[in-house]
Amino acid sequence: MNLISIPAFQDNYIWLLADQQKQCVIVDPGESAPMLAALSQGQYSPQAILLTHHHHDHVGGVADLCRHFPNIPVYGPQETANKGATIIVNGGDNLTIGEQNYHVIAVPGHTLGHIAYYSEPYLFCGDTLFSAGCGRLFEGTPEQMYTSIQQLAQLPDETLICSAHEYTLSNLKFARSLLPSDQDIATYQQQIMQLRAKNLPSLPTKLQFERKINVFLRCNDVDLQREIGVISPPSSLVSVFSELRARKDRF
Repeated sequence: MNLISIPAFQDNYIWLLADQQKQCVIVDPGESAPMLAALSQGQYSPQAILLTHHHHDHVGGVADLCRHFPNIPVYGPQETANKGATIIVNGGDNLTIGEQNYHVIAVPGHTLGHIAYYSEPYLFCGDTLFSAGCGRLFEGTPEQMYTSIQQLAQLPDETLICSAHEYTLSNLKFARSLLPSDQDIATYQQQIMQLRAKNLPSLPTKLQFERKINVFLRCNDVDLQREIGVISPPSSLVSVFSELRARKDRF
């Protein structure tokens, strides 16, 4: 399979996953122009569009893509029914598109109906999990988002996290502010600074590595709990996550 990240807007990525016959799926097309250009340049034939949630920067290009490719199926959660989704999917569903199987995972938090698509090793998680970070809570609760992220954290080590935004540097800056002596975070920050200086994407990222540098996946870390003033052991790890998310919102 060939995985391509296509920049859109200021910091979005639209994902394209293609097989050897150049048949592909499109994930979260916030705008159509860069995707149409990529399809033309690579001579790809889109078989389906996958939507993770209803925000405009993830669905804004659907209508135009459907005009170019009539009858293309558009999969998405119920909240995308009025954004162009033609096939509504829910957590626990399994899809077969071309040669690939996709498992749908319900991940409420960023929005209430947010879903992710897992096709080993690829995880298309929209705005739920980022490299070194996680999404804002626009509709859901900290408990929902914590539970959603924990679901994703149980996937295999080699899972490739295909997030929808290039937020890695800002997330690492926040992580360094909490854990300035953490060598894994410090080293990765330097690597990503060099990568972004060349205008190269920091994604996808491996889940195994994210468990080391993503503070939102380290809520059980005693040193991290101490740094944010949470009494250890905390009453619940949700309280640690909630404090981290609140601090990131203010950062």
